[in-house]
Amino acid sequence: MVSSVKELNYLPEMPEKARNIVIIGAGGIVSGSHLPAYRLAGYPVVGIYDLDEEKAKSVAKEFGIANTASTVEELVKIGTEYDAVFDIAVPASATAAILKQLPDGGGVLMQKPMGESIEQAKEILDICHQKNLTAGVNFQLRQAPYIIAARKLIEEGVIGDVVDVDWRVVELHPWHLWDFLFEKERMEINYHSIHYIDCIRSIVGDPSGVYCKTMQHPKMRDLAQTRTAVIMDYGKDLRVNIHVNHNHDFSNDYQESTLKIEGMKGAIRVTVGLILDYPTGRPDKLEYITDDGKGWREVEVKGSWFSEAFIGTMGGLMKKLDDSDYHYMNSAEDAYRTMCVVESCYESSADGATPVEY
Repeated sequence: MVSSVKELNYLPEMPEKARNIVIIGAGGIVSGSHLPAYRLAGYPVVGIYDLDEEKAKSVAKEFGIANTASTVEELVKIGTEYDAVFDIAVPASATAAILKQLPDGGGVLMQKPMGESIEQAKEILDICHQKNLTAGVNFQLRQAPYIIAARKLIEEGVIGDVVDVDWRVVELHPWHLWDFLFEKERMEINYHSIHYIDCIRSIVGDPSGVYCKTMQHPKMRDLAQTRTAVIMDYGKDLRVNIHVNHNHDFSNDYQESTLKIEGMKGAIRVTVGLILDYPTGRPDKLEYITDDGKGWREVEVKGSWFSEAFIGTMGGLMKKLDDSDYHYMNSAEDAYRTMCVVESCYESSADGATPVEY
């Protein structure tokens, strides 16, 4: 992580003036990513709540948060008193119940996924609309500095029209860090590959359909799925593939965590270092090549996914609260479209392959 937000050369969304924040949830994603990002950005956090009150108190002490609530109701009172944005960082199945307790007309950022099914996603979206909430979902990868830089290269026409997107992840993931995932019927896409689906949408828009297979590994029967293959259908010219294998248990030499984007005039290659040897990670890297004959060159990008990208998901929400006409790229409405793609992936996987007639 960089030491100052001023060091970032590809800035996530940030408001002119930060609002107060209260957080529901004090798990590892909060202490390891949300709060370091908010500290870096200068976003004031004034209250925190967790089912485990001692955990909340410990996190509050570590990050200098003045108020620790014993209940959601108490946290809501603190948030109302400070005119704060609510940051919900709990398992997705608990999000709707918490949203119902928030004051109407407020601002809220929800952890991904937006529910664990399209029905839950629709319920969450409906609650946000009924309560007139300005709401976002924490799909941070699209706000990572190297993704911002890659989109900028594309928008400037450096590689021409995009015709191929390939995301490859081959590594051994430490799933033991998230005990609750071992109970999920829908695991890998909802809690990991959803980031790649969402990020690709931020680059090339919505697919018309998907082909998908998500599955277990014989070495990891305790988890519903740990391997996924997705083809996102964008018609006859644009090919989009996602290849994920979290069970590469054969040393670190050939781990992969790479996004490759090819255009008519060049290509972009992003190494997402966080996923390699997670959670320690390896260095990120952004490279591109064009048809000018100069070969591959590296773009210097300061900052990473964890924690700098978390600045943008909250910062964009604050900007939206200040200006209702502002286009907030992490809005609940946009996140719902990612959930529609995810639902289609699960449906495709369940339907199975087209039989081969011999």
